[in-house]
Amino acid sequence: MSNAGKYLALPVAAVVGLSTACNAAPAEDFSKADIARVAEVKSGFAPSYTVNTVGPAAIDPRFLTAQKLPPGLTFDPQDCAKSATENTVPEGVKGNMAATTAEGDGVRYIVIAVETSEAVPVNTPSDQCRKVTFTGAGMRGLVEVVEAPAVDGVTTVGTHRVLQTVTEEGPRTGELYNYVATFGNFIVIVTANPLVVADKPVARIDTQRARDLVTQAVGLVMG
Repeated sequence: MSNAGKYLALPVAAVVGLSTACNAAPAEDFSKADIARVAEVKSGFAPSYTVNTVGPAAIDPRFLTAQKLPPGLTFDPQDCAKSATENTVPEGVKGNMAATTAEGDGVRYIVIAVETSEAVPVNTPSDQCRKVTFTGAGMRGLVEVVEAPAVDGVTTVGTHRVLQTVTEEGPRTGELYNYVATFGNFIVIVTANPLVVADKPVARIDTQRARDLVTQAVGLVMG
């Protein structure tokens, strides 16, 4: 695996925290919400996709901890380093999760539903942190805010992460789209990244499909 693939490997890199709120969530009753229903998104994928489901089970930190970037990176703006690397679910938060993974057409989609023991605050960066670049030895990249779906009563955020590395085989580029929806003690995370397939060009990520998965998964979990 190339360095770019290493540092953007899923699912652990799926939850980089840079984000911006699309619409604030009012207090509502989510007593009927069920994270297990996120498995129903699999019906929307064609038979050519390989689909797997996990959980519900206790939160697995491997799914919800951002992949650590190497030390010594320089961030621009410098004050945005924390926003660009913060986890969506802080370490130590207890709860349960369920996930559906679908691979096909050269792209991997992961849909994760989480129920936490306490409401998780949304990381909303300042305007200057809407696009953060970073550089290091043989590496550079960016984390930027992108369009997220507007869902009534839900706070939604979207980010795009690109990582470029230089290897013995030449330059390598990896990218990841990450969407987060938060309501009450529940979080829905959808990620999309291209698969590395030998002798085939890198597929284009269908970001509209990823956003639609956010809306669908939120509706399923809410019931």
